[in-house]
Amino acid sequence: MGEEILSSQFSKEDHARFRARLEAETDLLRQYFDEQQFSSAEPVAGFELEAWLLDPDQLRPLAINERFLRELDSPLASPELASFNFELNNTPRSLSGHVFSSMHHELRQQWRQCREVARQMEAELLIIGILPTLSNDDLSLGNMSNMARYRALNREALRRRKGKPLVFDINGREHLRIAHRDVMLESATTSFQLHMQVNQGLSVRLFNASLILSAPMVALTANSPFLFGKDLWDETRIPLFEQAVAVGGFEDAAFGPIHRVSFADAYVRESLMECFTDNLEHYPVLLPVEFDEAPSQLHHLCFHNGTIWRWNRPLIGFDADGDIHLRLEQRVVPAGPSIMDGIANAAFFYGAVYALANEEAVPEQRLLFNHVRDNFYRAARLGLGASFTWFEDRQVNARELLLEALLPLARSGLQQLGVALTDSQEYLQIIEQRLRNDINGARWQRAWVAKHGRDMQALTQAYLKRQESGDPLHGWTI
Repeated sequence: MGEEILSSQFSKEDHARFRARLEAETDLLRQYFDEQQFSSAEPVAGFELEAWLLDPDQLRPLAINERFLRELDSPLASPELASFNFELNNTPRSLSGHVFSSMHHELRQQWRQCREVARQMEAELLIIGILPTLSNDDLSLGNMSNMARYRALNREALRRRKGKPLVFDINGREHLRIAHRDVMLESATTSFQLHMQVNQGLSVRLFNASLILSAPMVALTANSPFLFGKDLWDETRIPLFEQAVAVGGFEDAAFGPIHRVSFADAYVRESLMECFTDNLEHYPVLLPVEFDEAPSQLHHLCFHNGTIWRWNRPLIGFDADGDIHLRLEQRVVPAGPSIMDGIANAAFFYGAVYALANEEAVPEQRLLFNHVRDNFYRAARLGLGASFTWFEDRQVNARELLLEALLPLARSGLQQLGVALTDSQEYLQIIEQRLRNDINGARWQRAWVAKHGRDMQALTQAYLKRQESGDPLHGWTI
């Protein structure tokens, strides 16, 4: 979904041609899996960070991403669905040595350049899961980025729903129910998406480990408690995004159990090919764009996969030499609170997922998938206060699990990966301090409101000031 398309309107013939290409490329991918043709290089890490452009006075969304990106002129920056959001990509790096300090240095440089360009345009930048000052009126088609792929996405989603409006309904600490006629609700959520290029032989174990770790990652990083002035879930971004693209499977199941934004229904059993088979069998083509590349480039398969937003998503890519590789995309982490917190979150995830996948006792045999999924939504609702069902059906508090079991696991995983001890200590110490202070972004925002009142503009100003200091969350004052 990251690339532009030439048309936003499609015919039945377009759908039929795309479907034929998708079927052929899915068969070819199955052959690649059977023949183990994927690159067996050491793990590689990368990420995507989504951010907000704000009016500096009222700290409301500022719809200028086209002009901002033109002035920024960076190949690592791109527009998002709303014209007040944009995305930064980090250069992929081997998961070894000083990988995290190197990532941190690059992201700080990128952010400094972005801030300079934004301020020349009298704008501010912010990284946060959901912007507290956001209003429903901001999420209008007039604020959609000027790209054909987004117009096409909106048109096709509306067609699949037969013109029915989206009804967003969430019960959290308070209740919010609103109707929306387009896909712009999706742009209320911004995230920090972690990528990991993996060896095919370990890919199933890593993918299942990533599923298991999704709930602890949400509890650790939750940063989206407020939407339209209502106090909802710790990570309101989860139910918001799931309902914002409420287009299901094929026509007879369009509003059934299979959704385009979902956690999952089961562990992967034998191969990540299972996900791509599900893509073909259960999800109608949303954007039937025809590409000229040879079937071996799998362009239609990858484009279709980009319109199915699993919280843990397998990706297919090609390196500079044209070799095909597998990546995992962990999508549950919100943007913010600080750049340093983001890099620490990445270090924790990569270490924990690698160590968990390599444990002698297979994790997915020790925890029923239903518990994994229930843990995920419990974490989204309650954050660090959630209770999880963990291995051997033990009941554990999220914070205690993270601090006592998963943090040591992450340290072990980074050591196994060959990450420099100084990097491991620096960034995992941030995670430890955050847990010892019993804080995440959602708790900080709520604590600020409890002390100062529900002034969303003042909350955003206080958050922005602390984010610009560069200090990690555990050092932020209320």
